[in-house]
Amino acid sequence: MENFAPFLQYLISGLTNGAIYALIALGFGIIYNATTIINFAQGEMVMLGALCAISIYQVVPSLPLAFAGAVVLVTCVGLVFERLALRPVKDPTPIALIIITVGGAVLIKGVAMLLWGKDAYTLPPFSGNVPIHLGPATILPQNLWVLGITAIAVVALEAFFRLTLVGKAMRACAYNTRAARLVGIAAGRMVQLSFGVSAALGAGAGILIAPLTLGVYDMGTMLGLKGFSAAIIGGLGSLAGGVLGGLVLGVAEALATGFISSGYRDAVAFLLLLLVLFLRPQGIVGGRK
Repeated sequence: MENFAPFLQYLISGLTNGAIYALIALGFGIIYNATTIINFAQGEMVMLGALCAISIYQVVPSLPLAFAGAVVLVTCVGLVFERLALRPVKDPTPIALIIITVGGAVLIKGVAMLLWGKDAYTLPPFSGNVPIHLGPATILPQNLWVLGITAIAVVALEAFFRLTLVGKAMRACAYNTRAARLVGIAAGRMVQLSFGVSAALGAGAGILIAPLTLGVYDMGTMLGLKGFSAAIIGGLGSLAGGVLGGLVLGVAEALATGFISSGYRDAVAFLLLLLVLFLRPQGIVGGRK
């Protein structure tokens, strides 16, 4: 029982971080399904979500308005990024598009540094900061918000892709772009929409984690890499795989930090990534589901 209390505390922390990684991983998977490329600017959408929400809250102290406003702004950034940076490329190849996303990430980070500087900002928790006792462990209300909103986002995504015409069109493009075009689906619009949905997920992840950490211009780099690792671990392009990969990564990080050393926190993600690539390259669940 003496070891159970810290284990439960680390598990709660790991699930919270894992939910954030899952949202970012889902963004990677959606764009991969639509374009077969990896959008390495996804981490910067997380950073923009956090900083935009903080800025809106400073002007109008309303958390719902800050959340909604930041998601809308970052979604527009994602749509514009695809329209101006990727669509004009003639005879695009996956490697060329991936390099463009890397350049876009550097540009977005630089613009964020100019706008917000290098200072760290904070966003108040969504519903107070009084810890809730869960047996021998404690959980902050913000942790519950992270887990709850992530669950809602996953269910909403599943319903969107399964039940709506636009979602079915995006899935059709993911399975076979040429066949989708033959039946009248505008594949270009579906690609742009995938960037918008992915940016919205990234923004949501950034806003949710901002009250637990600090919003700073370079926070997206590591979060993006963790989200990418989670997507690969679970199965790139799979909704269930992205969620599972994020949770597995978050819990593994927390347990390694608590029982081994905090110095291994960031190494865990890349160690798991290498193990999955060696032992099961398609991920735990497999891709494109």
